[in-house]
Amino acid sequence: MTKAIMIQGTGSNVGKSMIVAGLIRACTRRGLRVRPFKPQNMSNNAAVTEDGGEIGRAQALQARAAGVAPHTDMNPVLLKPQSATGAQVVVQGKIAGQQEAWEFGRNKASLMPAVLQSFHRLAENCDLIVIEGAGSPAETNLRAGDIANMGFARAAGVAVVLMGDIDRGGVIAQIVGTQAVLDAEDNALIRGFAVNKFRGDRSLFDAGRDDIAARTGWPSLGVIPWFDAAHRLPAEDVMDLPARARSGGSGCVIAVPRLPRIANFDDLDPLAAEPGVDLRMIMPGSPLPADADLVLMVGSKSTISDLKAFRADGWDIDLAAHIRRGGHVLGLCGGYQMLGKTITDPQGIEGPAARVAGLGHLNVETTMAPLKHLAEKSGQHPASGTDLTGYEIHIGETTGPDCARAWLTFDGTAEGAASPSGRVQGCYMHGIFSSDAFRRAYLGGFGVTSSLDFESGVDDALDALADHVETYMDVDLFLSLAAEI
Repeated sequence: MTKAIMIQGTGSNVGKSMIVAGLIRACTRRGLRVRPFKPQNMSNNAAVTEDGGEIGRAQALQARAAGVAPHTDMNPVLLKPQSATGAQVVVQGKIAGQQEAWEFGRNKASLMPAVLQSFHRLAENCDLIVIEGAGSPAETNLRAGDIANMGFARAAGVAVVLMGDIDRGGVIAQIVGTQAVLDAEDNALIRGFAVNKFRGDRSLFDAGRDDIAARTGWPSLGVIPWFDAAHRLPAEDVMDLPARARSGGSGCVIAVPRLPRIANFDDLDPLAAEPGVDLRMIMPGSPLPADADLVLMVGSKSTISDLKAFRADGWDIDLAAHIRRGGHVLGLCGGYQMLGKTITDPQGIEGPAARVAGLGHLNVETTMAPLKHLAEKSGQHPASGTDLTGYEIHIGETTGPDCARAWLTFDGTAEGAASPSGRVQGCYMHGIFSSDAFRRAYLGGFGVTSSLDFESGVDDALDALADHVETYMDVDLFLSLAAEI
């Protein structure tokens, strides 16, 4: 029978996603058929699945760790923030509407049947499901109707391992305090704990580990050191972006404006891994650097709103000056839409109905429409003769004279647009820089010589992560705690 076990965290960004990926790869290498599962995720960094839907990028990476294709059942509820208080709700890969936070909180329990349906479908073809929680189960104000943490664990009858983050400090209080605020039935599901992101001499925390065990009655599954190769794995959380940018080397300067609703920023991972690229994440309030070779405008979950923020930071002026100096600009998806003459949202799909002026560097116009384009595609870069792959995940149709200078083709169809000079380009395809031959050719235009094999590097990093987990975590105990479902 299939078994399942859940990793919950004492808070957000404690490293749950990465440890789950490492556990999945470690268990897969032991010959088990493993699947990832996250009942509810909140992220604008999504992946397209073979069954024509979308899930959180972390679950796609975890599927890769398991050696299987990502599927919408691996993340049945995905929340994609569009404003400070509202999000698009994606259920089993498809848009189910938009809700304010209070509205979702009131209605989330109604999604439990879909969550359990996906979970049990996954269980039909595997030996083990490793489940990732969201945020913290100690958020007692969110417990009613919960589908992400203990609410799901109780409904599915799965055991839980609680993970704390020592890097942020107070890990003893994190774990012991979580036990203190949970009710007896929720606490009964927790079978052990682990401490993540330790730096230095692990023996110095032996007394702290033992104190947690004594206070909670839970066994320790390990004190896991900081994983130094984390930057080699795709980032899910926008909080990780500044650190990823600093991982770049000297050489070609690529500036990326950090927009409020930045989305599908996995486009940056292959560039950050290039030794000859200095990838800079430009935070609000800072100017676009004058020495940038390329300004890269990535995706947005709320294009019109982010365009307003772009202008508020004065980046429209900086970008115009960059182009006058002979600089290059590439817009991907939402960034592509912003570079055009106008953006129209007549039905209020991304916010209030509006028609706004774009930045005007491409002679194209975009109209938002309800149909969402979701597809993985293969294509070519005619200028270099290289093949590439990518994925579409967007709403809106873009047309105009500059589309006659499309610089890519996908599935035999012209894709993108370019200015008459060719220095300003845009397209809807994400993931194109993961294709080594294309990336090398593209960066070659900026004087970068690349020998990086990005995709094999991700798999090497997953193997290194599995080794790391096997070394510092009691995987045998972890497997023994998994319950039959």
